[in-house]
Amino acid sequence: MPRAVYVLALGIFAMVTSEFVVAGLMPQMAEGLNVTVPQIGYLITAFAVAMAAGGPFLTVALMKLPPRTALLTLFVIFLAGNVLAATATGYSLMLAARIITGIASQAFFGVGISMCAQITRPEVRGRAIAVAMNGLMLGTLLGLPLSTLVGEHFGWRAAFWTITGITVIAALATLLGVPRIERAEGRGGFREEIGVFKKPKLWLVLSTSTFIIGATFSAFSYFNPVLTEVTGFSTGTVPFLLIAYGAATVVGNTVVGRFADRHTVPVLALGLVLNLAFLTAFALLADLPAPAVVCMMGIGLVGVTMNPAMVTRVQRTGNAGPLVNTVHTSFITLGVILGSSIGAVVIDAWGLRGPLWLGAVMAVIGLATVLPDLVRRSASVADPATVRPSAPAERV
Repeated sequence: MPRAVYVLALGIFAMVTSEFVVAGLMPQMAEGLNVTVPQIGYLITAFAVAMAAGGPFLTVALMKLPPRTALLTLFVIFLAGNVLAATATGYSLMLAARIITGIASQAFFGVGISMCAQITRPEVRGRAIAVAMNGLMLGTLLGLPLSTLVGEHFGWRAAFWTITGITVIAALATLLGVPRIERAEGRGGFREEIGVFKKPKLWLVLSTSTFIIGATFSAFSYFNPVLTEVTGFSTGTVPFLLIAYGAATVVGNTVVGRFADRHTVPVLALGLVLNLAFLTAFALLADLPAPAVVCMMGIGLVGVTMNPAMVTRVQRTGNAGPLVNTVHTSFITLGVILGSSIGAVVIDAWGLRGPLWLGAVMAVIGLATVLPDLVRRSASVADPATVRPSAPAERV
């Protein structure tokens, strides 16, 4: 595996840690900025919306730059946003900082994953993407607890300065460890990049990712209240359960990466079926501690861990260019927004088990978007004469 793939994972780790930092320090930030906790909650929404809506535009603006130069430019923008957050004297400046870092983060995912595909052989791209995406999993497992710990002991501004330091290290590692490449695969200018979105199938494939992540985050967003108010765990136990969940995502991501190249669609279908089973069981058995923990861990194994297979399927349907990857990340972020926001609505109607049922419904819809490819693949296997072994797109 090229060293650069691990460097890209470090950059993604910095981005994800910044994304999650607000969630762990809401009371401290509310007091420091003299606003309410719900207002601090809007900073999380602003970051997500900035990612989904602004990231593709920034990617387009950087398309003429060599990939490594684009990554370093994004580090500078992201670094400026984090410094602004660490020094913000009011809510408006903090909001601006979150918008800046959200847009840069989204573009970094797109350019980084595109470069990851470019510097690895086609037959191991899924595995390489899994290595890079471990930055996302480790951001959940280690980044959030680390930033929360720093914020609680040294103040919330110190948490942002810590992320700034991690960002500087990641940028230097990128400068020294990522090779100079003039053109990315599938990168023939804006017209060629945008032209791929004329394919109806690409939009269906992108929607699959939205429903996979939406199903997962409809549950993940409300693990804390479900585990404390329904299952009965103490508030002191929940952080350890969330760390275990994060560890499960690292394991699942590694396993999915092993199979994402040759069995892309079956992996996605199996992941959705298992996630549906875990979400349904969690909704039914949330009041029982042991089954609840098993189901939570199961969601960790087969939820966000589908990323390597999701990226592989999108790249084969569209291309491996930065714009396609950035738009794909926007669809993933849309899943986060839908899962968490609709989950809040269903809680009012059906209680804390509502988001778990919502996740199950979204998993069913996601499975429906995969079935056409699954049926087509099964037909090809049944009739080998219709398969051209040399065509990469057929390894789905």
